[in-house]
Amino acid sequence: MAGSKENRIDVVNVRLVKEPSIYAADPIKTPEDVLNAVANELKQYDREVFAIINLKTSGQIINLNICSVGTLNSSLISPREVFKSSILSNAAAFIAIHNHPSGNCHPSEEDKTTTERLMKCGEILDIRMLDHIIVAGETGEMLSMKKEGMMPDHHARDRER
Repeated sequence: MAGSKENRIDVVNVRLVKEPSIYAADPIKTPEDVLNAVANELKQYDREVFAIINLKTSGQIINLNICSVGTLNSSLISPREVFKSSILSNAAAFIAIHNHPSGNCHPSEEDKTTTERLMKCGEILDIRMLDHIIVAGETGEMLSMKKEGMMPDHHARDRER
């Protein structure tokens, strides 16, 4: 039965639409800019939420994508879910951001491992990871892994070769 509904293949179209940023019109230049733009979004959750901020080459925010909502103290992160919005948004770079409902903004070993993995995936896709920011509970206190020297500098290693 050629043409029956059970054998039909749906066609899906993906289109880029230029819309103004809903979080901030100004480019992101510092971790504090990120905090001002989106931290209020994350500090209200009672579970760990992992998101990324997709950026244009100018540093302007394209969008915020919540990639995972987890439990009180963990969240499952899949690079596939992280980079899906970056690719569809035509992002040049991204910043990872997640909350710690406990109020402690110090990164766990899992946070460090996730950062390393996302950096490697970003290098393959040519979408640079600029920072990983942790927002503490309701206080909104934050830690920038980049600013604290906790992010490996793969570009420096490449220059040494």
